[in-house]
Amino acid sequence: MKQGSMNRSCLFSILITAALICGAYFIANAYLAEEFKERLLKWEITDKMQNATSTRTCEDFKKPLGTEALPQGIIERTSNLETQHLWNYDHTKKRSPNPSMSLLAMAVGIKQKELVNRVIQKFSPRDFAVMLFHYDGVVDDWKQYPWNEHAIHVSVMNQTKWWFAKRFLHPDIVAEYEYIFLWDEDLGVAHFNPQRYLSIVKEEGLQISQPALDTTKSEVHHPITARRKKGKVHRRMYKYKGSGRCDDHSTNPPCIGWVEMMAPVFSRGAWRCSWYMIQNDLIHAWGLDTQLGYCAQGDRKKNVGVVDAEYIVHYGLPTLGVVETASLSVRNETDPKSTESLESREVDNRPEVRMKSFVEMKRFKERWKKAVRDDRCWVDPY
Repeated sequence: MKQGSMNRSCLFSILITAALICGAYFIANAYLAEEFKERLLKWEITDKMQNATSTRTCEDFKKPLGTEALPQGIIERTSNLETQHLWNYDHTKKRSPNPSMSLLAMAVGIKQKELVNRVIQKFSPRDFAVMLFHYDGVVDDWKQYPWNEHAIHVSVMNQTKWWFAKRFLHPDIVAEYEYIFLWDEDLGVAHFNPQRYLSIVKEEGLQISQPALDTTKSEVHHPITARRKKGKVHRRMYKYKGSGRCDDHSTNPPCIGWVEMMAPVFSRGAWRCSWYMIQNDLIHAWGLDTQLGYCAQGDRKKNVGVVDAEYIVHYGLPTLGVVETASLSVRNETDPKSTESLESREVDNRPEVRMKSFVEMKRFKERWKKAVRDDRCWVDPY
């Protein structure tokens, strides 16, 4: 009897203990589950925040179109015209570009080589890269000049400097150059110093500029380019008689806010804008000059000007359009010693070149008007 009572009591104790253990388990489990949910929620929020931050960071990289598959550090966004040695190399870090390096780019023909040589000699190789666009196909005959081996040569027959500039001076290619000198070949530079010129340009805040023209020796097409002997810079012209008068109240070209196309100088930012305005097929770029003020990185009345203190001569040589052709001369049948030979002669297409320039100017103006009319988001600041 006692044995049975003890067994029942032991079983009862076991059941109570098991119940207490189970109760404690369920209570603890519920508490732990709630705490785990809270932690999990925090982890999810933190993870989302990290992902959002990571996404924003990746978006901030703004990789160039087409480079999404590449890691950021391997992308070279810009280039330059610096030549590299073919076999020598070093293990040092990439040389940092000269922050004040600028570029002189000219369309040239061999007949004007002496003028071109005098221009390039003014531009120190420490401060300027030189790029020559050969419109006559002659490249080797420039080797007599010491600077030749350091210059970049591009040769395509019968093209203008604006055709070359559109194809070989993309803003990302010349982004390392502080200023772009895009000059004609028929210029006299006896009274011009590039370093002093740029010093004045920076002091005056000019984004688009040109050296003034010596009126005693130059072919001057527009009065705004004529040199004024008093002062360093002028930004406007004055005309009090006839049509198209210009005074201190004038705000538009041809009175203010533009330069001519024979010797323009662009800042890096101004060139990036101007390059996009050059039309692929309008290779003479007539009409472009009066719209350059839109690329002046601000107020064209202040940021576009003509530098009088450093001036040049514009000879106005009509070199484009004169083409040499070769013809086979007929052998004289009555003279047994005579032989067939090649004779060269010049064909002058300059009147046609000038006519096409006028046609292109009309087309450019028509395209500008259409672009303004079609772009509802664009607001003319002037």
